[in-house]
Amino acid sequence: MKIMTQISVAAFAAALVFSLTACKKKEETAAAPAPAPAAAPAAPDVINVPVSVKQITLSNKIDETTKQAAMAMDSFAANDTIYAVVDTIGSGKTAIKVQWTYHKGEKTAQVNETVQEIEATGPASTEFHISKPSGWPVGDYQVEVFVNGTSASVQKFAVK
Repeated sequence: MKIMTQISVAAFAAALVFSLTACKKKEETAAAPAPAPAAAPAAPDVINVPVSVKQITLSNKIDETTKQAAMAMDSFAANDTIYAVVDTIGSGKTAIKVQWTYHKGEKTAQVNETVQEIEATGPASTEFHISKPSGWPVGDYQVEVFVNGTSASVQKFAVK
């Protein structure tokens, strides 16, 4: 009986040590501080850089206040007014020119060319548009944006 008691006490002690060790490991895991989040990369300074085109958005409607396209589109109806909203970053006095062209096979015809001088002080949107009351011929078109005389971006679209 004495041996059974000693075995029972030893088993109890081992179980106690095991459970305390297991609890301690859980506590250590729970108590360990979470790693600090990685620092977000610094945003480029979009104000103190030369003006460049971020994107061109084509639409048949714009918000007159914000000059933002209502919905990006790549095809238009023959009687649509076609807007090109040129989003730029950077700062400085800049000439933005858009050149609209019609393409049929190997032939290209210029539809319109417009230049706007802007004094950018950071991100900006500049709106250009074309319209033709008698309707645009069905086919392929593109608008090319130039910044200070250098081609910056091309956006293709269709009239259906």
